[in-house]
Amino acid sequence: MNILDKIVADKYKEVDLKKSLLPVAQLEQSVLFKRTRNSLASALQNSSTGIIAEHKRRSPSKGTINQNTNVGQVAIGYQKADVCGMSVLTDIKYFGGSLEDLQLARASVTMPLLRKEFIIDEYQIIEAKSNGADVILLIAAVLSKEKIKTFSELAKSLDLDVLLEVHNEEELHKSIMPSLDMLGVNNRNLKTFEVDLDTSKSLAKIIPDDFVKVSESGISSLEAIRDLKQFGYEGFLIGENFMKTNNPGKSAKEFIQKLK
Repeated sequence: MNILDKIVADKYKEVDLKKSLLPVAQLEQSVLFKRTRNSLASALQNSSTGIIAEHKRRSPSKGTINQNTNVGQVAIGYQKADVCGMSVLTDIKYFGGSLEDLQLARASVTMPLLRKEFIIDEYQIIEAKSNGADVILLIAAVLSKEKIKTFSELAKSLDLDVLLEVHNEEELHKSIMPSLDMLGVNNRNLKTFEVDLDTSKSLAKIIPDDFVKVSESGISSLEAIRDLKQFGYEGFLIGENFMKTNNPGKSAKEFIQKLK
């Protein structure tokens, strides 16, 4: 069993427990459930840099990245750096994140927030909305075409943006549908955790122009972003590069200033 399979197996158990503790009707009573989204797709289309900065404490591939951050302060730093949006890891077991991180980020900033999670159940989409997310991530590697359709249509009905992540041509072909806003290409193979930016380049030509193109993972240099922009990418998700420093917001600001 590879790491992705382990994460998904644990996620099913986690979601089953959450459903028994906090029913959907209760999630829908959240004050945040009624807020209008701040669209990440629009922010990326209107930006010259396209940076989505991530809050990530650790990962299966890198181990501990930064355990000493205050997510609210990181969010404020990112917003001051003029990023387009912030990705917040909410997986506890493998990434050290939580829904509380999403809540704290939402309480601290107005910019678009992406709930970065392994979504395998409609419950998690309602949960994302009730905790202040503007965007959800769907991962084609763990979902059937039918589930991608069902989940993305539910998200749209809840006024959420949808970022669909693919790793190869097969996943891309099964995933293209009108209920998506952004198509993200993850340069990291989720089964081996190896990174190759050529993944984004090779898939760029077959992603329809209807979708905002986002490149994810392994992006650490200005040159990589300038290169990927030539392939039509408008969004660039960067986590470890900022998070491994003592001041992620400051690192993001310096990076973006150079990019401009």
